[in-house]
Amino acid sequence: MAIQPIDLQTLFTQMDKVGKQKTAEKEGLMLQQSLQGAAELKKTEEKVRSVTETKEPEDGAERIKDRTSKKQNQEGWTEKKDEKKEQAEEPVSDVIKDPDLGKHIDVSG
Repeated sequence: MAIQPIDLQTLFTQMDKVGKQKTAEKEGLMLQQSLQGAAELKKTEEKVRSVTETKEPEDGAERIKDRTSKKQNQEGWTEKKDEKKEQAEEPVSDVIKDPDLGKHIDVSG
C-alpha cells in the first residue's frame, strides 16, 4: 500500500503533536523517577533519625544475668586467679626460652 501525498500532508500537520506527546512521556518518566528517589530518601532519613523499639529478650544467651550472680562469678573468678598464681609460682625447670625469639625479622624478601 503506497502513501499518497494527501496522507503525507495530514501526517506532517500532526508531527508537532506527536513530538510534544513523546517529550511529555520522557519528562513523565523522569518526574516519576525523581519522586520515587525523593520518597526513598525520605524513608531512609526517617529510619536513621527514628529509634526502633527493642524486643524483649528471651531466656537464652542474649539475656543479661542479674548483678548478684555477676558478683558471685567475679568472686569465683578471683579465687581461680589466686589458684593459678599459686600454681604459676612453682618453678618450671624443663622449659627453656630463647630471649631473642621473635625479635629478628627477615626483610630481604
